[in-house]
Amino acid sequence: MPNESAINRAVRNLLQNGAGLHSATRVLIVHEPDDAGYYGAGLAKSVERAAKTLGYDIEMLECPFVPDLVEPPGRVARAMVRSDLTLFLARMGDQIRFRPHGQDTAVAICYALDLELLASDFGELDHRAMRTLRDLIDRTLRGAKTIRVTCPAGTELEGSVEPQDATGDTHALRFPLSVYTPVSAVGFSGTIAQRGFLVGTGSRFYEPYAVPVEETLFIRVDKGRIAGFDGPSAETARAHYLRIAERFGVDPWVIHSWHGGIHPACAFPDRASASFERWSGGAFGNTRLLHFHTCGAYAPGEICLNLLDPTVVVNGTTIQAAGRISADALSGGPETLAAFGRLRRMLANPVMHCGEAPGGGLSFR
Repeated sequence: MPNESAINRAVRNLLQNGAGLHSATRVLIVHEPDDAGYYGAGLAKSVERAAKTLGYDIEMLECPFVPDLVEPPGRVARAMVRSDLTLFLARMGDQIRFRPHGQDTAVAICYALDLELLASDFGELDHRAMRTLRDLIDRTLRGAKTIRVTCPAGTELEGSVEPQDATGDTHALRFPLSVYTPVSAVGFSGTIAQRGFLVGTGSRFYEPYAVPVEETLFIRVDKGRIAGFDGPSAETARAHYLRIAERFGVDPWVIHSWHGGIHPACAFPDRASASFERWSGGAFGNTRLLHFHTCGAYAPGEICLNLLDPTVVVNGTTIQAAGRISADALSGGPETLAAFGRLRRMLANPVMHCGEAPGGGLSFR
């Protein structure tokens, strides 16, 4: 069992540094049953206990997982209106994260999927430091003349982001904050190299949620659209995209946007194949990963493309490479690292476990 004081510090980080709440405000915690298999057993109760210790008025609401959920059920929507903050320890939060919630309440989603992660550096690293880092990266990417994305598997993608192509982020607070704002893919062309599998985005859940990629799948990209597939799994990929697009009535060939992980303590110690759903919803903030929102003209789309160990070069300056974020290369980066010493130390020694199989690499098995 993780140290109770560490859990309290992480929950304080979430509610005070993240959501900006003061004591005596009302917090609704929407959670799945412990046996649902996604969030770790005991997480919701421990968060409730810590929040009450910190002086918050807590309402707990247990909700079953609904794979095709589009809007919160009526009882959840009514409870949200009664609350200053709704905290989702449930996949429901991910399912509605890019949709305006239409309620007079703030919304937060916890991406620490169990107590061990919550009570680690992942939950404790000051949310304000991560927000500052995210904002620095956003400013660097916004309006950049050239952005080049590569990876060891063979990705070669290049483009720019025009002001009119700017995307928004979720309508919820991410905690821990572990990615920068999605970058519109409409100005990008080249090739995305994919190994291991194609997987869902957490927007909607379907079967099969992941399909295998044999050897390397090369996805040809023309101005933010998939122009074709090459490699041994080309037909498997094409059939999967068409099947998911038909099911949800979306354009299969759109690549809406992309962004990379920036949290140096985001970890996924199991291999991805242990649970593709948990991997897709928990590992994406690791600094070794970058993912694309595809199959649907909206974020996050329905199929996620994932790069391991990407390199991102902006106007000739490398900001992400070899599993590390180069914060000191960003305008304002040295000052941020000086102000947040824990962030500086952790960026210098990030967690490298992100769901890779024994021997390295992402694998379907």
